[in-house]
Amino acid sequence: MTTTRRAIFPKNRHALYDEHGYSAAIRSGDLLFVSGQVDSRSDGSPEPDFEKQVQLAFDNLRATLEAADCTFNDIIDVTTFHTDPEQQFGAIMAVKNRIFSEKPYPNWTAVGVNWLAGFDFEIKVIARIPDAGRADKPQAA
Repeated sequence: MTTTRRAIFPKNRHALYDEHGYSAAIRSGDLLFVSGQVDSRSDGSPEPDFEKQVQLAFDNLRATLEAADCTFNDIIDVTTFHTDPEQQFGAIMAVKNRIFSEKPYPNWTAVGVNWLAGFDFEIKVIARIPDAGRADKPQAA
């Protein structure tokens, strides 16, 4: 059986997808692979306040998940990228703890980087699409 890839975009997609030539997410079977989400406004520009940057990145992530009929509860794997982890940790944890307030938490890897194309925080995830198995199976005759 061959699994096809399908691009997923949120309703109000920002300019970076077209500007840099990538999809917000790719659905493959019952998995959703979400590209790194940053604090991009609709025109592609970054938010200057750091805690608002993190919240906007999570808002952009939420919109992408919703476009695939997923929620934060469907996330399996999280990777975040930080330009100054020591200084940013408190603000990131404040937003993270609001989003993921109940166990079981997704697994999480945080990576310090020195460049994010003008942004200071990026989050990418893998999620399982609920009931996707039923939608992908052929209907019985």
